Amino acid sequence: RGLKKEKDVRISNIMAAKAIADTIRTSLGPRGMDKMIQKGEGDVLITNDGATILSQMEVAHPTAKMLVELSKSQDIEAGDGTTSVCVIAGALLDACYQLLAKGMHPTSIAEAFVTAEKEAEKILEQMSIPVQLDDRTTLIDAVTTCLSSKVVSQNAETLAPLAVDAVLSVIDPKIATSVDLNDIKVVKQVGGTVDDTELVHGIVFAQGAKKSCRWSNSYSKS
Repeated sequence: RGLKKEKDVRISNIMAAKAIADTIRTSLGPRGMDKMIQKGEGDVLITNDGATILSQMEVAHPTAKMLVELSKSQDIEAGDGTTSVCVIAGALLDACYQLLAKGMHPTSIAEAFVTAEKEAEKILEQMSIPVQLDDRTTLIDAVTTCLSSKVVSQNAETLAPLAVDAVLSVIDPKIATSVDLNDIKVVKQVGGTVDDTELVHGIVFAQGAKKSCRWSNSYSKS
């Protein structure tokens, strides 16, 4: 009875995580579909960004919450691939489910994943191409690729150089290994288009001055 309960718990956890992965699977890639989300206050959000979709979902299951946190961590660390990590995690859990159904012990499956992780890391290091932060053209190409699956993909030629220049302006390319995105402020203005977007090196006020200043040129002799 105890073994059956353990098995049921594992299957329940796998099914919950797969449900999250299947929800955002159709939004993956350049041909992925956008999701229309209605918030509690009635606002409608259209996006295909995995982190944004998952952040708007009310998830109760603990394992499903872990997948949501996984997407958030990916967004913080890399800023992209939030949908991919969830889809990959769902596929790996599906493989675990099939192995468990064949009677394989969970410890053996976990050890196999550790071995596979090390091999995958070696393969990725062999495939990777080093990029220098002072190579602006290559950085723009990378950002353009990231934007190809976003709603603003048609404006990638405008936004990609702005994004690269914004990041390079707040770091030292010679020693930097990461960037604090809090150093970059995005100010939205109603009425314009994406093509009106510009990079300002300095301070931008979202609103104009509330009161005009009055200067007086008169003076009195004492």
